[in-house]
Amino acid sequence: MKTALVTGGSRGIGRALALELARRGYDLLLTARSAADLEQVAAEARQLGREARTLPLDLAAPNADEELAAWALAQPGELTVLVNNVGYGIWGRFEELPLASQMNMLQLNMQLPVALTHRLLPALHRTKKAYILNVASTAAYQAVPTFTLYAASKAFLLSFSRGLRYELRETGVSVCCLSPGSTDTSFTDRAGMSAELQATANRVSMLPEPVAKAGIQALLAGEAEVIPGALNKVSATLTRFVPKSLTERIAAGIYEKHL
Repeated sequence: MKTALVTGGSRGIGRALALELARRGYDLLLTARSAADLEQVAAEARQLGREARTLPLDLAAPNADEELAAWALAQPGELTVLVNNVGYGIWGRFEELPLASQMNMLQLNMQLPVALTHRLLPALHRTKKAYILNVASTAAYQAVPTFTLYAASKAFLLSFSRGLRYELRETGVSVCCLSPGSTDTSFTDRAGMSAELQATANRVSMLPEPVAKAGIQALLAGEAEVIPGALNKVSATLTRFVPKSLTERIAAGIYEKHL
């Protein structure tokens, strides 16, 4: 059976991506830190008639990519989809945030998807058609003061996705990058955003389900990038034409006043 591995598959966009894949006939391999949340998603997938296996794992731990890859390759079924979804942001000024926390974020947002992709590509190549979905953010399209490293890590993931996609253009592996805008998840809580800033974000937030549906649809259609939501598409497109200094001032005006 066709199988999809989803990192950070216990909540939010990761959960929605996993269940969207289940609806499209994929068995699931799910990993995140919370065993209870993973089992809940697995149970929902089984109600949809799919098999689902879980691996509770701290994906920021040393050698987590190696442990996860070995586990995924040992499971029954044909691995045909890799979803690099896990990641988070930290809000605040770079020099004031703990370095250890920022390095942990970079490990999850950049190093884990790179290492996991490298380890699993040989298995993906053995299938007739395989897919890699990297979950970035609309923050990938511009610098975002007070989310400086988060935006930079997502810009890295977007560039990695496009470069890898080109390298694999003559193979059966297709790469797509999903860049959501503000989404109704636990992102703002984990980022440490103020209540006022969270309220601002909530006014334009999308639900995880339409974000996931747009991402999986684009992935299976062989698209290079997808930005769900008309407002998000417009704002990301404008960054190509507006001076960078202006977009940085606008972003700073939104975030810095709430520090």
